[in-house]
Amino acid sequence: MKAIVVTDEAAGRAGMTLAERPRPEPAIGDVLVEVHASGFTPTELEWPSTWADRLGRDRTPAIPGHEVAGVIGALGYGTTGLSVGQRVFGITDWYRDGTLAEYVAVEARDLAPLPGDIDFTVGASLPVSGLTAWQALFDHGRLQAGQSVLVHGAAGGVGSMAAQLAGEAGAYVIGTGRAADRQAVLGFGAREFVDLGNDALEDVGQVDLVLDVIGREIQRRSAALVRPGGTLVSVTGPPEVRPSGGLAIDFVVVPDPVRLGGIAQRVRDGRLRPLIGTVATLDDAPPPSTRPSGSGGRPSSACARERPRPGQLATTAVSSSRIRVPV
Repeated sequence: MKAIVVTDEAAGRAGMTLAERPRPEPAIGDVLVEVHASGFTPTELEWPSTWADRLGRDRTPAIPGHEVAGVIGALGYGTTGLSVGQRVFGITDWYRDGTLAEYVAVEARDLAPLPGDIDFTVGASLPVSGLTAWQALFDHGRLQAGQSVLVHGAAGGVGSMAAQLAGEAGAYVIGTGRAADRQAVLGFGAREFVDLGNDALEDVGQVDLVLDVIGREIQRRSAALVRPGGTLVSVTGPPEVRPSGGLAIDFVVVPDPVRLGGIAQRVRDGRLRPLIGTVATLDDAPPPSTRPSGSGGRPSSACARERPRPGQLATTAVSSSRIRVPV
């Protein structure tokens, strides 16, 4: 099968090449997914899990990408709950070969059915950004109606999802980004916009929750904005500063097919708008990067690789996203 592989950690994105790789065999509890669209985050190339397995053994040449939308082609021994020919989407294991390929083996428990009226490219843009936003806001931040939330990088993949989900839940959303992001952030439902390059972040005042996708100085300054009893949630690593009288939580997104199904339903209803940008072909390795989002100017992206119909080229959609993996 065709796949994009990496072999040299120091090479970065320039080291991503298209190669022929063996088609994976689904293990016990797995399904083999014929990939129609997949997701890639450039920071994956910095993750230990891209280069070594859970026992620390080298696993190159490795296939990046951990979001998938496609059709089940085969079931592993003992796999139940899904069927051959079914449309699915979800997050794959960080330590296994990923989704920038024609086929991927995935644990069945990590996948959700993909409704027939959701395009595969859209489906592949949802798992990491959507679940990261949901888990940050509600599982860890315990956001409730009437509370206020400061969403950093609100024009990016995670931030745009968080702004929309928080607004739907009845929260007062303040989004941050660059000056050029203002209309996009307000369009995603933020009530206020803070230009991190020109506005004083401290003028926001106290909030119940901060969702940080930037880290460093912005994270330290944001901690001071959390009111007593509030929470700072980070996806960039352990917070350096804890809010006075509040909590500081660092987490890594986990698969949640039930919640992912709810996110898909919101897309179908028009309540949630995914962020999709550049389009390219599977043969275009390395995948294209997107512009830096409102997340401190560091570009990060999720690519969806659309599998071609006969005689057509594959396409890749890119949306801004940021995620950290366990080490």
